[in-house]
Amino acid sequence: MAAEARENVSMRAEPSVEGPDVESHGKEEHPRRRNLSLDEHTLSECIDNLVESTEAVPGRLTPIQSCDNFANMLLPQVPPTPNPRSDPYGEPMFLSAWEALEKSVVHHDGKPIGTFAAKKDSSVETLNYNQVFVRDFVPSGLAYLMANKGEIVRNFLWESLRLQALEKFIDKFRLGAGVMPASFNSDGDGIQPDFGEAAIGRVAPVDSGFWWIFLLRAYVKATGDHGFAELPECQSGMRLILMLCLSDGFDTFPTLLCADGCCMIDRRMGMYGYPLEIQSLFFMALRCANSLLKHDEEGQKLRNRIEERLNALSYHIRTYYWLDHQQLNNIYRYKTEEYSETAVNKFNVMPDSIPDWLFDWMPMKGGYFVGNVSPARMDFRWFTIGNCVAILASLPTQEQCGAIMDLIEARWTELVGEMPLKVCYPALESRDWQIVTGCDPKNTRWSYHNGGSWPVLIWMLTAASIKTGRPKMARKAIELMEKRLMNDGWPEYYDGKLGRYIGKQARKNQTWSIAGYVVAKQILHDPTYLTLISLEEDRSFDLFQPTLTRSKSSSDLFTS
Repeated sequence: MAAEARENVSMRAEPSVEGPDVESHGKEEHPRRRNLSLDEHTLSECIDNLVESTEAVPGRLTPIQSCDNFANMLLPQVPPTPNPRSDPYGEPMFLSAWEALEKSVVHHDGKPIGTFAAKKDSSVETLNYNQVFVRDFVPSGLAYLMANKGEIVRNFLWESLRLQALEKFIDKFRLGAGVMPASFNSDGDGIQPDFGEAAIGRVAPVDSGFWWIFLLRAYVKATGDHGFAELPECQSGMRLILMLCLSDGFDTFPTLLCADGCCMIDRRMGMYGYPLEIQSLFFMALRCANSLLKHDEEGQKLRNRIEERLNALSYHIRTYYWLDHQQLNNIYRYKTEEYSETAVNKFNVMPDSIPDWLFDWMPMKGGYFVGNVSPARMDFRWFTIGNCVAILASLPTQEQCGAIMDLIEARWTELVGEMPLKVCYPALESRDWQIVTGCDPKNTRWSYHNGGSWPVLIWMLTAASIKTGRPKMARKAIELMEKRLMNDGWPEYYDGKLGRYIGKQARKNQTWSIAGYVVAKQILHDPTYLTLISLEEDRSFDLFQPTLTRSKSSSDLFTS
């Protein structure tokens, strides 16, 4: 059956027109810097204050030492400029990373279409690291866009779109038309995709479609190539992805119901239901699609549904996923079995389900979005991707954004440690590990997805830090990474509570570890790149504004 399913998937059902020709920029010795114009109000207000300087520069504002939110920042008097003191283009580690990134490029019909998950190593088993993963390529694509090399990103977007048009089967069961592949590879017979039929656990990726829309917006933003996004194939591809998520059903929540293993944490980790990572990406993709859909009758109908879902989703996440010291105390005193529309404990969360570690770990000032909320269940774990992507999508309120960064600062040792950055915290141990992970030997405590440290996440932390006016947090994390990452061979992940040890099964020369570092350095040098990956706040979502006490940084290590 599996062989027959793969044969069905391999049957090409290409779009009716060939992919647009793309002018090649040619090979360069190092990436070219691209200065973006700031057309987003939020960034145009604050960007000068993110450029650190010890001396006042004539004609420019003196940097503000502490910024609680963008609204309190002054309007710069001159266009923003990159910080020459943080220029990475002359640094050996940055150039070595770029060279390694270039060596990971995959070609098909003479065109670059993506990057391998990891550089080939004849001494170890290939497994699936010779694939172009959609989620893995995102930091690679951003790195190339920031280097003014958009061809590979355009080709990647187009090839992924062609694969989406295939009929998709897993053991005779047909997947939805909008499902994007988890990965693909180029061989002598063409491009072979994996929609989950070959994946560990046989789970189709929910996040691939969202990352595709996110990267499409970044491509248009960086290149100005609006015509590509307006192609019928691109418009149809977006609509198919959105139709999967916006379809009517029995669910009473605006969040997206999905299975364990459907996102970056692609193994069983107790994330089934409504995991934060998917909800943040869902919100980001909806907002990106809203700006990319054509202004025709069909596009407007979809926009109306998007706006309705965005408002409901933002209210739901801001209200029910938010946890700080005050809310923790409220849950601790919850009554259960409340039957009414006015119930306080709407999801019937049992106070006894609050884990012991949380009481001491939760700082007095700061907060975060919990990992999952569903009937009688609240996953109190911290998940980095969900919280950082939420900030970039402007899903939290400004106060919540600041509180999330306060928590990272307060719990720096646990979340950042000696090698940024924990994918989740804390790790599942003992009986919890046995039950939740199914005794997964790769996900033992403080390893891999179970509390491991993943260098790729540095680009998300850097972007979130700069967006919230705290570039020194990003700089400190990058400096920690630079002490070891290249010398360790660019591993996939690190093990241990502090991330001291190269992962026991970590693949070296991991492309997204390399690309994540490159993107973080580029954003830190030139914060205007933030416009590619960050969305400004939409005040129409402010249906719910929680009362939060914003704290100033308790350590001058992070004062910006």
